[in-house]
Amino acid sequence: MTNKVNMAGLTAAQAKRLQEQYGKNELTSQKKESFFKKVLHIICEPMFLLLIVAAIIYFILGEPRDGAIMLIFVIGIISIDVIQEWKTDKTLNALKDLSAPHVTVIRDGKEQTIASADLVPGDLMMIYEGVKIPADGVVVKCSDLCVDESSLTGEAEGVWKINTENAEETSDYWRKDYCYAGTLVTQGTATVLVDKIGGATEYGKIGANVAAAPDEATPLQKQTGSLVKLCAGIAAVLFALVGVFTYINIPDHIFGDRIIESILSGITLAMAMIPEEFPVILTVFLSMGAWRLAKKSSLVRKLPSVETLGAVSVLCVDKTGTITMNQMTVQDTFAINGDTHSLCEIMGLGCETDAYDPMEKAMLAHCDSLGITKEHLFGGELINEYAFTNELKMMGHVWQRNGEIVIAAKGSPERILTVCDITEKDKAIAEQKITEMSKEGLRVIAVAAQKPQNQTQIPSSITECSLTLLGLIGLADPPRESVKADIAVCNKAGIRVVMITGDNGITASSIAKKIGMPNSDHIITGDMLNEMTDEELREKVKDVSIFSRVIPEHKMRIVKAFKENGEIVAMTGDGVNDAPALKYADIGIAMGKRGSEVSREAADLILMDDNFTTIVETVKDGRRIYDNIRKAVGYVFTIHIPIALASLLAPILGIAPTALLLLPLHVVLLELIIDPTCSIVLERQPAETDIMDRSPRNPKEKLLNTKILCKSILQGLMIFAASFGTYFTVLAGNADNAPVARAMGLAIIMLSNLFLVQVNSSDHDFAVQSIIRLAKDKVMWAVNIFTVLGLLAILYTPLATFLKLAPLSLGQFFAVLGIAAAAVLWYEIVKLVKKLCRR
Repeated sequence: MTNKVNMAGLTAAQAKRLQEQYGKNELTSQKKESFFKKVLHIICEPMFLLLIVAAIIYFILGEPRDGAIMLIFVIGIISIDVIQEWKTDKTLNALKDLSAPHVTVIRDGKEQTIASADLVPGDLMMIYEGVKIPADGVVVKCSDLCVDESSLTGEAEGVWKINTENAEETSDYWRKDYCYAGTLVTQGTATVLVDKIGGATEYGKIGANVAAAPDEATPLQKQTGSLVKLCAGIAAVLFALVGVFTYINIPDHIFGDRIIESILSGITLAMAMIPEEFPVILTVFLSMGAWRLAKKSSLVRKLPSVETLGAVSVLCVDKTGTITMNQMTVQDTFAINGDTHSLCEIMGLGCETDAYDPMEKAMLAHCDSLGITKEHLFGGELINEYAFTNELKMMGHVWQRNGEIVIAAKGSPERILTVCDITEKDKAIAEQKITEMSKEGLRVIAVAAQKPQNQTQIPSSITECSLTLLGLIGLADPPRESVKADIAVCNKAGIRVVMITGDNGITASSIAKKIGMPNSDHIITGDMLNEMTDEELREKVKDVSIFSRVIPEHKMRIVKAFKENGEIVAMTGDGVNDAPALKYADIGIAMGKRGSEVSREAADLILMDDNFTTIVETVKDGRRIYDNIRKAVGYVFTIHIPIALASLLAPILGIAPTALLLLPLHVVLLELIIDPTCSIVLERQPAETDIMDRSPRNPKEKLLNTKILCKSILQGLMIFAASFGTYFTVLAGNADNAPVARAMGLAIIMLSNLFLVQVNSSDHDFAVQSIIRLAKDKVMWAVNIFTVLGLLAILYTPLATFLKLAPLSLGQFFAVLGIAAAAVLWYEIVKLVKKLCRR
């Protein structure tokens, strides 16, 4: 069959034509929520329903102009929310596309990586260890291919696949020369000719339930939801109170007008009390945060993990490729009998002919540098293979070459020595050399050989061999240049870095010392782990930061021990067996470059560059995002206090409904300012200077804690006192002064809003420092300029009459500016006092 297959694959044009014929390689096509439904969902928010009711009341009162302005404002606010929703959707869809499963195919004669959904029948796909097979297909070429088909057949044992040309006719339903969608490659590599995609695959036929599970609210969403409900409840009570007070205050009005005016006053207060921005803040901040992380090579697969990132207290990382550069080179060789050439030749014969492991690539490159070419190494016949497993930690190849049989074996020295026929003297020399190499930070591999007389003498497994130790190979994978500085940042930020490696403990400890990891001499090996109970491990992990000779199954136990000690754990992984630990960790981080499809599916975050620095930057950004969510929630509380208290106090003081500081129209106007401010400006705030000098936050801590609530209430009361006090003084009990008094009170709230954002941009830095940091941010300037221009427009254009305001004189305007600044900037003195106390 192989000779019939075009090994150059499909052309791009053929693939396009086939996709039009067969569709996408998906089990169910994604249903999109209609735009109309989204708009309807936004309109049904309590806030907008109140606004629409207020507009209708204006029309009933015979004031169509006020009603029309109200509706225009309503459309304005709804438009802002719809645009935010659209942008968020666009961002999330872009992130979904980035994190979609990919597969390597041969098209137009060369290897290309495409989204699995774009596979078509006739494609040649390349599969390897760790891949979740995306379509059904015929095995054209394979090497050591073992597939876990338990998801389809229920059989736990892996199935060894063969080329289709070697397959015999069989009545079995499940074929040995065929791969099935949804199954996992646990070993080896293969080229597969795609036969069926999507619903036509065996997996599709079974009708696997791939409908997305119902979205469960995250702890953060639950917190904001309960805050909104609490505020809505308070608003309902105050609505009734204000309505009653207003009704009592206007005995001269006819009954119908009294009722309508009372309802309008109540609506104004209810609108002021419901902080409907909270859900918007959450969605926008998390999705924009995820988008910013994607630009920095961190791909977020699960949105809530953006917030969890800021609480990470333990970071479990793989040594190879994350802390080190994953650029293995052979640094040292030690031949027991002094014959380095023979040692390296056997080392090469022990490697896969199609090497994809970095160590094997380094070994073959070293052979090449000695003039031992691949053609020379692999020119003979490969009779048998002893596959590498995590339990054995060694492997071997049996070759027939130059008229003799050679068993070439390599693996961890501890394991290879157990199957070697060696004198005590040679063993002592070898062990001393292993220690020397390990102390230099080298990864040590032992190489051994055996030459059976004939094929009947070839042992059935590597453990039955009686090998001769030829020598040791020292490989180095140097630490990344930036890692030392990153570890220092983590230490300062209260994040413990834990190294988990399959390597020797001495090697790991040597690298840990080089990069400045604390407790670098405390090591637990995989064998020690096997002897420990869960309670003992829980105690040990409190001061052990290096786990060596660990197999993936151990990772789950290590993560569990940290979590039971109350830590928030981030865990990196790249293999199929890492998936359970990644899923169990609070944040699972999969490697984008060398990671398997299965590990990427299990993870919350995919690291596109496999770089430790990116993890540290991601944690820093997680802290920034959470900080900004908090600032935005605090800001919303603060700015709603003067609006709510003004609406509540005016009727109690007996002010006539026509002379109130805030009419429903003005509340809507203020909402037009609050929405963009909290969801655009505060989301863009850069990280505070001390963000990585603090300990991780307590994940159980409330979003709106006592400290933030007190600060918000205090700031809100000051703005209320400034705006309402000015309005009340200018009004002086005369309803004719209402337009000027109202204009001054409203202007103070709007200008205070601008100052408030700058003051609350940081808990520690002064407003001037925050402004300097964002001096080049065009969006920031646009929002500020828009607010000032908006204020000037409502004061000094015909809009003033419509909004029942009066233009302010130059003296009044500067007085308003000074009062607004004083109402907010007092908090800068609080920051100064705090700074002095800390010093």
